Amino acid sequence: QLQLVESGGGLVQPGGSLNLSCAASGFTLDYYTIGWFRQAPGKEREGVSCMSDSDGTTYYADSVKGRFTISRDNAKNTVYLQMNSLKPEDTAVYDCAVEGLATSRQLCVEVKRVYDYRGQGIQVTVSS
Repeated sequence: QLQLVESGGGLVQPGGSLNLSCAASGFTLDYYTIGWFRQAPGKEREGVSCMSDSDGTTYYADSVKGRFTISRDNAKNTVYLQMNSLKPEDTAVYDCAVEGLATSRQLCVEVKRVYDYRGQGIQVTVSS
């Protein structure tokens, strides 16, 4: 079955950390630009961080720069999002998506692109 499955979400206090994982099955991530996205209630979908397949170029939304880090482990066919210094405004449903033709900036900024694969999403709640 061709799919992306996210894990690692949950409830964390402000200032805490979470490490999200996005595991691919049925296909290899090697040839895809990968990205993490989020959507909070009443807000538009936002590209949080993306990484290209060709040269590893990364893109981060201004709101997460210096706090979040995207990485990929092709051997494990998994993408990660390390989230530190979490804030209540980071609360959202996070999902991962991949596309073979996009740059990291395109994938993150053009949120209405047609993805090759997209996960179902996972809740992240930052609250005391």
